[in-house]
Amino acid sequence: MTIDTRSQSRLSRPTPDHAAMYRRRARVGDILVVSLWLSASIAVALFLLTGGVSRFATVPDAVTSAGIVTGLVGTDFVLAMLLLAARVPFIDRAIGHDRAIAVHRALGKPAFYLLVAHGLLLLIGYGLGTGIDPIAELAPLLSIPDMPLAVAALGLLAVVIVSSFVAVRRRVSYETWHLIHLLSYAAVVASIPHQLSIGKVFSPTSIERVYWLLLYVIAFGAIFLHRFLEPLIASIQHGLRVDRMTEEAPGVVSIHLAGRRLRALQSAGGQFFVWRFWTPGTWWHSHPISLSAAPTDTELRITVRDLGEGTRSISAVRPGTRVWFEGPYGVFTDAGRTAPKLAVVAAGIGITPVRAMLQDAQLAPGEATVLLRASRPDDTFLWGEIDALARERGIAVTTMIGRRSADGPAWMTQAAADSGLTLLRLFPDLLQSDLYLCGPTAWLDEIEADARAAGLPDHQIHAERFDW
Repeated sequence: MTIDTRSQSRLSRPTPDHAAMYRRRARVGDILVVSLWLSASIAVALFLLTGGVSRFATVPDAVTSAGIVTGLVGTDFVLAMLLLAARVPFIDRAIGHDRAIAVHRALGKPAFYLLVAHGLLLLIGYGLGTGIDPIAELAPLLSIPDMPLAVAALGLLAVVIVSSFVAVRRRVSYETWHLIHLLSYAAVVASIPHQLSIGKVFSPTSIERVYWLLLYVIAFGAIFLHRFLEPLIASIQHGLRVDRMTEEAPGVVSIHLAGRRLRALQSAGGQFFVWRFWTPGTWWHSHPISLSAAPTDTELRITVRDLGEGTRSISAVRPGTRVWFEGPYGVFTDAGRTAPKLAVVAAGIGITPVRAMLQDAQLAPGEATVLLRASRPDDTFLWGEIDALARERGIAVTTMIGRRSADGPAWMTQAAADSGLTLLRLFPDLLQSDLYLCGPTAWLDEIEADARAAGLPDHQIHAERFDW
């Protein structure tokens, strides 16, 4: 195993001010939150200022207007969801892909409920105004041009929301889930015609029409630019191909990718890319996979574990295969730190971003402590590389092998639980550390809960979950 020669030059770089970097990211995060609520507020304010206030004079008008407002806010949330999933670089650098997607998911149900309320309130309002039962009002409403498309859009959005439930995600492959989520784009597109053609809210002379068209251009423009155009150009420019394959353990393969001018990507150890391998069996799907070694100007390395049909097919690609990519993404890097010390816990395939991050990080001897966790000896792949890095960089490493505890903290072994081991005993400087965690979600959640119970603030916890 060869350590990147950049380690010598890394020692001469100035020590980063982690606290100042965190404050800058936090400010950007605050601006994003304010922007979300401001965009929804502007949408409602424009409706009220362009005649909406007068539409609350009677009960039917008030119900109908309430339906319009819920539709405006719900649509704004959907566009915000698209923007959060567009992998916009400044959003990714500020809050990270994981947090952006967490907010994306959190907005999903409120957006759907608001859009359902939009339809129901309009039905009730129209029914009250005409004296017709709301159910009987449904047929005339659907006969209006563009309304069937709007109903179809709501149905597509419902499918996407249901596919996001944890119980559903566990039963479908990543490829299937990803294809279902593409329906969200179709849902938004299908909803546009009825917004522009029905009623006076978006009349051709309305400032609201300009505002909403601008929001659509921003959301879909970001998706086109950052999810399609930039990855296409970068993939062509850097010419990545599979160079060689290395078996790390049964069912675990490292894929070495050769390319040109890869430093221009400005990737860091701990980040991930979304990879597409151009073979007959893999070209139609892409996978988010972290780097397992610090990048160089000519080589990137990822390590893949056979966890299903998709990863199994990736593990079988041949040298010379062309590779397209999106990224780099994520703040699971040395740049994401906020505290003077570093505590790291990794399990299973979660060792891959940890190994790359430690290699790329600026660390003084004794600054970092690492716990490597495995259920069985076969799961200790890349541990030897971590040990080599630890000797070179002065990193303290503890290992823990065995099944999860049945009556103690579930993230540790039974033997460790019986001995009274705690997170604070493993990491005495925990409260002065950033805690980096990577591994299975349920296991990771247990450690996060223990860290919070020990008094570690959320901004010092960095979790990389291998789910979608």
